[in-house]
Amino acid sequence: MASFHEATAIRALDSHTYLAHFPNEWCIGSVPHGGFVTSCFLSTAALHFSTTHAGRNQPHTITLHLTFLRRTSVGPARFSVRDAKLGKRTSTVHISLTQGSDASTAEPSVVGYLTQSNLFTEQGISLPTQWSLHPPPPPRPCFHSLKSGAADGDNNWMLSPPLHPQFRKAANRAKSYLPRNGQLEPGMADEWICFAQPGEKFTQESLGFVADQFPQIVVIYPGTADTTARGNPRGIERAEEKKKKKKKKKKEKPNWYPTILLNLDVKKCLPQEGAEWLFVRVRAKKIENGRMDLEVVVLDEGGALVAVSNHVCLILGAERNMTRGGTGDGSEKTSKL
Repeated sequence: MASFHEATAIRALDSHTYLAHFPNEWCIGSVPHGGFVTSCFLSTAALHFSTTHAGRNQPHTITLHLTFLRRTSVGPARFSVRDAKLGKRTSTVHISLTQGSDASTAEPSVVGYLTQSNLFTEQGISLPTQWSLHPPPPPRPCFHSLKSGAADGDNNWMLSPPLHPQFRKAANRAKSYLPRNGQLEPGMADEWICFAQPGEKFTQESLGFVADQFPQIVVIYPGTADTTARGNPRGIERAEEKKKKKKKKKKEKPNWYPTILLNLDVKKCLPQEGAEWLFVRVRAKKIENGRMDLEVVVLDEGGALVAVSNHVCLILGAERNMTRGGTGDGSEKTSKL
């Protein structure tokens, strides 16, 4: 099974056209994970500025704005780059993702603008702020204890197995550790995340995946599909609710949370050798009529701000992801959102 680095590998067709392949194991149902696709955009920009524009010395994406127009699918993908603005400190490119055998007629599935710079050579005014996470998350875990796999390895954090792993295949590729006593508030979730594959670490390009791989906000609310006890505020769950959920477990179907817009603001570089652990806090301000906003904050092991991301997502049933008789292997005809 391909590692994240291998799965997001990009190769150049010419100076402004790049190719990738979206594997089934990085999908949610039959649709490639939105964060995985975002990382492919980041990898495309990185390759473009290390080859076509290598002389500009702008290796880092500092901002990204993606609009997901249509569902993507398993298989070959083409990224077409247009240089929107090439500057001394920052440069911006427009990247369009298309799929299909005929590139001349294929409609874009995802489009975006990415701004490149050099995080190592940036200069300018820097001022301290009073920003911090509120409410504060539980104390940082002992990462050695988490890696040991012991059930009681850490007093504050515990491994949370993915919900509906056969549907959310991409979620199996990372390990998510949630607060042992439950999330602090409804509409908010904290996690420590690492890759499931031993030795694999997060890089700048994998920040796209990290910004879209978190405990789903909807599961915090009792009575909704996908709900688990660990998702409830403070872990509160009545005995009768547990019984009801046990009876309904076989009947419940997973939800699908397709992203229609994703922004990413990168604040710092991860170590050159990569980062094994990252902290993620996701928060919704309003969930209404099957649509929600999400603010995602990513910190490193030392608590430094790495990136901020904002999403607009829909809340749909899994049947909207999988077509009639679909298996999620990318061979079936896709349906519309």
